[in-house]
Amino acid sequence: MHYLSTRGQAPQKRFTEILLGGLMEDGGLAMPVQYPTFSRADLDAMRGMDYRQLAFAILSRFADDIPADDLKALIDRTYTPEVYRNTVSGSDARDITPLYTLESDLHLLELSNGPTLAFKDMAMQLLGNLFEYALAKTGAELNIFGATSGDTGSSAEYAMRGKRGIRVFMLSPHQKMSRFQTAQMFSLQDPNIFNIAVRGVFDDCQDMVKAVSNDLDFKARYRIGTVNSINWARVSAQVVYYFKGYFAASANNDQQVSFTVPSGNFGNVCAGHIARMMGLPIRHLVVATNENDVLDEFFRTGVYRPRATAETLHTTSPSMDISKASNFERFIYDLTGRDADRVRALWGEVDRGRPFDLSDSGLFGKVASDYGFQSGSSNHAHRLATMRLAQARWGRAIDTHTADGLKVALERREAGVPMVVLETALPAKFSETVVEALGREPVRPAGMENLESLPQRFEVMDADVAAMKAFIARHAD
Repeated sequence: MHYLSTRGQAPQKRFTEILLGGLMEDGGLAMPVQYPTFSRADLDAMRGMDYRQLAFAILSRFADDIPADDLKALIDRTYTPEVYRNTVSGSDARDITPLYTLESDLHLLELSNGPTLAFKDMAMQLLGNLFEYALAKTGAELNIFGATSGDTGSSAEYAMRGKRGIRVFMLSPHQKMSRFQTAQMFSLQDPNIFNIAVRGVFDDCQDMVKAVSNDLDFKARYRIGTVNSINWARVSAQVVYYFKGYFAASANNDQQVSFTVPSGNFGNVCAGHIARMMGLPIRHLVVATNENDVLDEFFRTGVYRPRATAETLHTTSPSMDISKASNFERFIYDLTGRDADRVRALWGEVDRGRPFDLSDSGLFGKVASDYGFQSGSSNHAHRLATMRLAQARWGRAIDTHTADGLKVALERREAGVPMVVLETALPAKFSETVVEALGREPVRPAGMENLESLPQRFEVMDADVAAMKAFIARHAD
């Protein structure tokens, strides 16, 4: 398997060559030259597989330059009930991603039983093991530079803490995460973890990651890598749970299943798009946004209009407070028939702060008909109402982002088609809003009862690329 850039001006590479990086040399995102596909016979064989077996069947197609025995060992070490043990629903942790049925043809896919109680752990734990494996082969070191709106940061830090030859520099928007999210990151005292709270919003953090990634000299000199969802290895690892969810929610491979995905940066739902392109019988991929509805606006109108920092709202589902969806470029690349010149021109407009409009291009009609996308949005009042509904009707406490997803799923579900809502986090991560909705504190897994009272270690900085490079340079060796 070889990988090329969405912008068409970077050389093709193998999986291990793009594993440790983020953006390709031309500023684009890595994509497989062609998607591997699974036949009906393949799907029949996969239906009975456990999570580790599924992960190997899928990821071995993407990472075919890693010896099969090595890849299998890495996967088997990652996806264990000891790592994904934080289920609070009574589900069997051996399932890794248990399916929780609310009612006939309406389900939650539990993705938040990992160390940081967020779906990001599903890929990040594997990424940590892959990084350590790759670095051990050469004796090299890596400085991970990433941005988080709340969950990526803690997932990355918990996956990378104590890893030999790895340092993590993680940007987050100052005072714009939940107290639990903040404490989860900032309470880490590991010497290889550096938390930087940026005066601004997530998009300011993300823009700095891209700026540093595009400085090829600096990137090479300080061995910069990324764990944001622009990293192909992370997106490909997330493909696995769509297959697992599909098999759990369907009776046979003739049946179609729809997925509703709370989304801000488009990475989670992009993995669903990839799964569908690989042959998984997905009927609809429903994108659920919060008040920062850039993606919903595109899927309704064909206009992609990223917002400025001042227009990005701080909400009670803060991990989706994003107005520039990095992984959206991957979908547009497929939508345009893999026209790298056109993608480069469109993102030239985006990089200049301007929107692009595909409504009259002939492409917009394909978004639903050829790729199965739908969308919807939610706000704070919807969020509270849906959290109360989930508790009253099904006895299930859900977090704020999952509530956004469930609200939209209830609007988009179809009779006879199973609808799977991807759970994105456990309620404990957003206890302030859970208390507002339900009048009580959410259940916390053992060992996390007093997280917010732990000492915190972090730096506060402005959104200044030069200052950020200087900080990395001071601590990178």
